[in-house]
Amino acid sequence: MPAKRPAPLLQDSQLSLFDVAPEIAPAEPGAARALRELWLGQHRIGYELKRARRRSIGFVVGPQGLRVSAPRWVPINEIERALHHKGEWILRKLVEQRERQQRMQAARIDWLDGGQLPYLGAALTLVVAPGEREVVWDTATRELRLPLPGGAAAEQVRDLAQAWLKARAREDFLPRCQRFAALLGVTMSSLRLSSAQTRWGSASADGSIRLNWRLIHFTPAIIDYVVAHELAHLREMNHSPAFWDTVRSVLPDFERSREALRDESIVVQ
Repeated sequence: MPAKRPAPLLQDSQLSLFDVAPEIAPAEPGAARALRELWLGQHRIGYELKRARRRSIGFVVGPQGLRVSAPRWVPINEIERALHHKGEWILRKLVEQRERQQRMQAARIDWLDGGQLPYLGAALTLVVAPGEREVVWDTATRELRLPLPGGAAAEQVRDLAQAWLKARAREDFLPRCQRFAALLGVTMSSLRLSSAQTRWGSASADGSIRLNWRLIHFTPAIIDYVVAHELAHLREMNHSPAFWDTVRSVLPDFERSREALRDESIVVQ
């Protein structure tokens, strides 16, 4: 009696959410550690195929391009059929992630005299100022004057500038948290700054809030969204419709800031 064939691999109209895990963009579509390739429309796409003990085909758009995981028993023609079925999604994610990588490169900061970085959504210029005794923020010129000797190392400039940014982050975030907590009718027990590489903020049931200090780079509207988002979790510890209604009650147009935040990257330097 012939062996029973495993359960169907992938329905044309279905793809498990856990099988789709977009990551950071490759430099260009197909620039992967490509062991195989195929044409999706007018684009030749390289992809890495990994055989694994699983029941479905998984797609990941990662730093080296497209990676595909498939059960050992699935023939190549079925894998390529699944790739063609998700072709539009794959191409869109490759382009989106490539653009995200380009934004990340553009956001990299040169920690030197004359270098620029965003502060509350607008450019700030770093100035090495040997004559200063303390860090001076000139609001008129948007210059951050650092009391360092000429020729100071990049690490010195970075450490002093980031210390100033972290202090400004706490000064800026705390009143925002207090304002939105009052609007939402919740109690924030504490505010801590984080340096997380993958999260902008978090909330705990005990009322503690953590916010990534690098939010200070972004516009006040984006900071307000993250603050309201985390404080809303003190009422709804989920992302249900009730949660989003809670956010909307204090930020009626929060979707605009949420989309803007999705275009931003945490650049750790």
